[in-house]
Amino acid sequence: MKKNKSKLVYKCKIFDVWEEEFYFPNGKKARQCWISHNPTIAVVAINEKSELLLIKQYRNAVKKFLLEIPAGSFDDSEKSAVACAKRELAEETGFQAKTFIKLFEGYLLPGYCNEYMYFFLARDLIHAPLTPDEDEFIETVPVNFSQARKLIEKRKIIDAKTVLGIMLAEKFLQQKF
Repeated sequence: MKKNKSKLVYKCKIFDVWEEEFYFPNGKKARQCWISHNPTIAVVAINEKSELLLIKQYRNAVKKFLLEIPAGSFDDSEKSAVACAKRELAEETGFQAKTFIKLFEGYLLPGYCNEYMYFFLARDLIHAPLTPDEDEFIETVPVNFSQARKLIEKRKIIDAKTVLGIMLAEKFLQQKF
């Protein structure tokens, strides 16, 4: 296979945009842009009352507050998804977890982005906050699974990673009991 010609078009704190010339398997040449993104994590945290800890935060890209599960990108120094999950959970909810169970991992938007996300279930929570990022203004919203399903049905939860995380966690927990 021929080496692709690529150039960096834009760089920011969160991602890089590349323009790349490449060849399809049939030999036709194409030029496309794609986003390079550090790996990410998403955490379904469950407290001692069996409530999920959702977070409510403003998302400028969609110009509204969203209910989400805690999530974030690997720092350049982080070597594992669990280390990232521990940090993000503490920053965004004020809790650490004794138990992390990987539920799923995969690409989020492979048509134009290489972002790879790890989904975790976090249990046995301990109050141990870390200072949130300076651009995060977050409110923690505990809900049980029944309430979460209703919020999804009523389109109060419209973040795809959150819906997937809740579904994965609920299925995992149902299989365990």
